[in-house]
Amino acid sequence: MDMKKLMKQMQQAQAAAAKIQEDLAQQMVEGSASGMVSVTMNGQGKVTAIKINPQAVDPDDVEALEDLLLVAIQDAAGKADDLQQRETQRSLGFLGGML
Repeated sequence: MDMKKLMKQMQQAQAAAAKIQEDLAQQMVEGSASGMVSVTMNGQGKVTAIKINPQAVDPDDVEALEDLLLVAIQDAAGKADDLQQRETQRSLGFLGGML
């Protein structure tokens, strides 16, 4: 096996991985809970925004709001994971051709 060719393929794979991460940072997903709370994350799973419907705020039931936030965060995280998988699989065609 040619070492120069192998090194070039490794560099291409690293560049492709960096591009995937860059693309994921720019893409957004939104998770929600009962339309009362929404959480926006980028494709890397970083929370970028939280929106709370004023009707979700009940000083006598803070636990319900906490539950809504948790559900919305989990929903957004699941969508971010799906996005990461799709982007990675899309790039595997490029990487598969090198191996």
